Amino acid sequence: MTPLRLRMIEDMKSAGLAAATQTVYIDSVRRLAAHYRRSPDQLSEEEVRAYLLGLRERGAALGTFKAYHGGIQFLYRRTLDRDWALFEKKESGRPSNSVFPRSCRTSRSERCWAA
Repeated sequence: MTPLRLRMIEDMKSAGLAAATQTVYIDSVRRLAAHYRRSPDQLSEEEVRAYLLGLRERGAALGTFKAYHGGIQFLYRRTLDRDWALFEKKESGRPSNSVFPRSCRTSRSERCWAA
């Protein structure tokens, strides 16, 4: 077992991740490394981005993609301490389902609870 894998496992245990989650995360990183035939700590942000996009283009289910993304993100953010833009939270481009502005929804819900 490589030192990087051991360190990631230790980080996942200290983060309190479930054993099943740890297994999925390790598998996601193993597949990334196998895809490029290099250790994940030698990959660039662009290579990781291309790999993740390729998963979606090949039709990976959303749940599978999210699990792989989570595992790869854990490795780079937590274990390797890399603050890549690839893993930053994105603002959703979807419009809100409500016709009320946020301030109106808050006031409205407060009035409902006060009644």
